[in-house]
Amino acid sequence: MASCTHHHHCADHSCAAEWSLHAHIDTAKVWALNEASPGSSKSVFKSWDQRLDLSGSLESNEDDPELILFIPFTTDVKIKSICVIGGTDGSSPSKMRAFINREDIDFSDARELLPVQEWDLAENLYGELEYPTRYPKFQGVANLTLHFPTNFGGTSTRIHYVGLKGESTKVNRDAVTNAVYEAYPNLSEHQIPGGTGAPEVS
Repeated sequence: MASCTHHHHCADHSCAAEWSLHAHIDTAKVWALNEASPGSSKSVFKSWDQRLDLSGSLESNEDDPELILFIPFTTDVKIKSICVIGGTDGSSPSKMRAFINREDIDFSDARELLPVQEWDLAENLYGELEYPTRYPKFQGVANLTLHFPTNFGGTSTRIHYVGLKGESTKVNRDAVTNAVYEAYPNLSEHQIPGGTGAPEVS
């Protein structure tokens, strides 16, 4: 799918509010496969205003450009588009593939499974491009896995920023799990004192 050009003046358009899904990312549980520096994947999620801050980046191991990035959310979200700012000298990713609500994607799975959507990327050094999703397919997203199989010829792949435009459904994942658990009574809490089962009917 073709990208959209980000061509308006952000001060007049409140871009920070549109790209606010980073606030709903469970950053502590973000991980990446083939990252050169363990834990560096967390650094690519930042506010829109800080997108050009290159002090933190995710980089693949040298001579192996492939990356997988796992992004869990604290609430279910709807994702409208994705922005990726990559590195210079051919290190920007050239393709992106997305999988939804899968926590077990490895490189073998990513190569064999059909993604929900994939994009051919352009070198986007200033965050001027965004890639629209097939929005009906990106509803109720609890986690997102992005596969970056190739770059533009660099010895490694480097990503400085991943931005997600969309909205939160306000449904907290932990709250839903607890609510389902509480819906089932604990029989030990409802026994008659001194008894071991259901009350007798007189």
